[in-house]
Amino acid sequence: MKLKIALLAGDGIGPEVIDQAVKVSNAVAEKFNHDITWMPALTGAAAIDAVGDPYPPETHEICAASNAVLFGAIGDPKYDNDPSAKVRPEQGLLRMRKALGLFANVRPTFTFPSLIDKSPLKKERIEGTDLVFLRELTGGIYFGKKGREDQGNTAYDHCVYSKDEVRRLAKKGFEMAMSRSKRLCCVDKANVLETSRLWRETVQEMEKEYPEVAVSYEFVDAVAMRLVQWPSDYDVLITENLFGDILTDEASVISGSMGLMPSASVGSKVSLFEPIHGSYPQAAGKNIANPLATVLSAAMMFETGFGLKEEGQAIRDVVNKSLAEGVVTEDLSDGGKTYSTSEVGDWLARNI
Repeated sequence: MKLKIALLAGDGIGPEVIDQAVKVSNAVAEKFNHDITWMPALTGAAAIDAVGDPYPPETHEICAASNAVLFGAIGDPKYDNDPSAKVRPEQGLLRMRKALGLFANVRPTFTFPSLIDKSPLKKERIEGTDLVFLRELTGGIYFGKKGREDQGNTAYDHCVYSKDEVRRLAKKGFEMAMSRSKRLCCVDKANVLETSRLWRETVQEMEKEYPEVAVSYEFVDAVAMRLVQWPSDYDVLITENLFGDILTDEASVISGSMGLMPSASVGSKVSLFEPIHGSYPQAAGKNIANPLATVLSAAMMFETGFGLKEEGQAIRDVVNKSLAEGVVTEDLSDGGKTYSTSEVGDWLARNI
């Protein structure tokens, strides 16, 4: 199969971890007789520094012409620490999601047998955890009207959703539930927010279209609590943009490290695959960052982006092998030998 993949390394540790995912993907392509054309493009702070735009038109053209996008991370302290900055790396990410129609963020959370003791939660609470969040990406408070009044002393951010936006996200959730355990949880704040009441009404209307799926409705604060009590009680959860942003980061540490969780952003055109962690600027250039979340994002790309299940499984198998054999970066080390970012990537590619 011929595959055209847009490669957006981004900022901080992004280029380092992306390099390892490329190594592993190339090894998979060689093993399974695929032909990958990588198409690098600028985004985030790196793009601002180069051309003054966090998501340049040239980058959009490359992404739109690709079969998938493999993305590293964006963010830079010089923008984070400057509230007056008019152009920010994150603006590029939001524009990219909107321009590519990436309306659903798929964030799995699962445990690794060899790392279960590294979780901040007790072993008996997290064993068997295998859940997935679908977060709406292109609506809600992040995209609503925002501004300042009263000489800058009053600020507002509007949260707006349409029934069509809720329905298309919920449809993905129902379909995913049908392929798993047929359990779906709609996360909202319908006792307070009008947008949440729209979410709940819309999902309730859709239940009859998926009679085999058992649907529950929970307030976001209750889910935040239960995620650290009994995460294995959940399977597929759907929610709006802001709630999903917060809850998926909370869920990510169940496995023991944010450096292990992949994600996908899907839409009607092209899909994007990325690790859930940020740009971790403190580690940039030190060759110490954990590349496994990016490598596992490449596995998701092969599986869900291209329908190549065996190729994705080959990557996940070799990642599990590296964890079991202790071929890990310093964040996962128990005091023994640690490997650099590039050494982990080399080991994974060699073992594939």
